[in-house]
Amino acid sequence: MNNVISPARTALKWGVILGIALIVYSLALYLTDSVGNSSLGFISFALSIAGLVLAMRDYRTLNGGYMSYGEGLSVGTLTSAVSGLLSAMFSVFYTTVIDTGAMTRMVERTREQLEDSGASDDVVEQQLSIIEMFQSPGLSFAFGVIGSVIFGLLLSLVISAIMRRNRANPFE
Repeated sequence: MNNVISPARTALKWGVILGIALIVYSLALYLTDSVGNSSLGFISFALSIAGLVLAMRDYRTLNGGYMSYGEGLSVGTLTSAVSGLLSAMFSVFYTTVIDTGAMTRMVERTREQLEDSGASDDVVEQQLSIIEMFQSPGLSFAFGVIGSVIFGLLLSLVISAIMRRNRANPFE
């Protein structure tokens, strides 16, 4: 009997691990009032890449050292979906229950950045109205999950192409 390894099981495990790592990182950003700091965004990017690489490597190891491109793509995308779901839930919970002023501070920081860049008052108000429109918990959650899935899919397209290892005989 051939043991079939499920991409979903591996993705669930690594999605939870990546989600917890992203939650810890975003909590550190919230506590240091660094949310919206674009120079720290690469850390979240690096965590996502590391989580996807580890998930695909784990799947490949469990699958006898082999992983097709499609399997890698599904492991990566599902991992991103699970981690995105967890981190979006945390973000909405944090900004609506724990620190209700976090979004207000982020809007004010954005206002300052736009004004410092020399944007006109009309442009500043237009940008801030767009930001405030998407501050509802439902939209924040939905865009957090959808953005994470799309971002994970794009990363998985590249990572699974690098990490794939096909069987010499596809009928094994």
